[in-house]
Amino acid sequence: MMRIALFIGTNIAIMALLSITFSLFGIQGLLAENGVDLNLQALLVYSAVIGFSGAMISLFLSKFMAKRTMNVHVIQSPTNATEKWLVDTVKRQATQAGIGMPEVGIFQHPSPNAFATGWNKNDALVAVSTGLLESMRENEVEAVLAHEVSHVANGDMVTMTLLQGVMNTFVVFLSRVIGHVVDRVVFKVERGHGPAFWIVSIVAELILGVLAMMIVMWFSRYREYRADAGGAALAGKQNMAAALSRLQQHQNAPQMPDEMAAFAISAGKIHALFSSHPPLEKRIAALRGED
Repeated sequence: MMRIALFIGTNIAIMALLSITFSLFGIQGLLAENGVDLNLQALLVYSAVIGFSGAMISLFLSKFMAKRTMNVHVIQSPTNATEKWLVDTVKRQATQAGIGMPEVGIFQHPSPNAFATGWNKNDALVAVSTGLLESMRENEVEAVLAHEVSHVANGDMVTMTLLQGVMNTFVVFLSRVIGHVVDRVVFKVERGHGPAFWIVSIVAELILGVLAMMIVMWFSRYREYRADAGGAALAGKQNMAAALSRLQQHQNAPQMPDEMAAFAISAGKIHALFSSHPPLEKRIAALRGED
C-alpha cells in the first residue's frame, strides 16, 4: 500500500512541478506566441504508455527471462543434501518474512553471486551461483539467501519497475517538449515537425536517459542497504557481515551479465553514480552501525 501511495504521490508531484516550471519560465506563453499548439496532457499520456509498457512487460517476464538468460536449474525436487538445504533455508526465511515460497534455483557461474526476481513477492525466484556455493561457508550462503529473500519481501522488483516507468515517462515527455520548442521557436517550423524536432528529441532523450539512470541507480543502492538489514534480521548480523566480507575477497571474479546485475548481490566496482550496488566496505560499515 505504501509503495502504491508513494508511486501516485511521485507522479502528482512531478506533474505539479512540470506545470509550475512551465509557468515560471513562460514556456506555455512562448509556445502560444509562436503559434504552437502543444497538448501537454495528451503528450504525457502518450509518454506514460511508452514509458511504462516496456517496464511492466519486463517485470512480468523477469522470472522467465532470468531462467533463460542465466540457464537456472530450478530445484523441483532436491536430489542431494545441498539442494535440500537450499530449499529448506529459503522456505524458512520466506515464512519468517511473510511471503510465499519462492522458486529456488542454481546457475553455473564462477563468481559468488545470487539474485531474486519475479513480478510479485508471492511468485518470485531466488537463485544462487555455483561459485557462491563453492566459495562460501554455509552460514554465509544462508545470509546471502536472506538478503535475496529480503529483496522479495520488500517488493524491490515492483518498486524498481514503477520508478523506471516514471523515469521513462518523463524522459520521453521532456525530450519531445524540448524538440518541439526548438523546432517551432528556433527553426520557425509552422506545421508538422522538421528534422530539428527528431534530432533534438533523440539527443535530449539520450541526455535525460543518463540523468534518469542516475536516479534509478541511487534507489538501487538504497535498497541494497535495506536488503542487508533484512538479511541480518533473518540470518544474523554477523553472518551477513561475514558474507559481504567474503564477497570482498572475490572482487576480481567474473561478474554477472549486465541484464541481471540490478537483482544480484554484486561485488563489482562501477562508477559510483551508475553503480547498482554501494561499495562493499560501506555496506559492511552500515551493517555494523559505523555509519
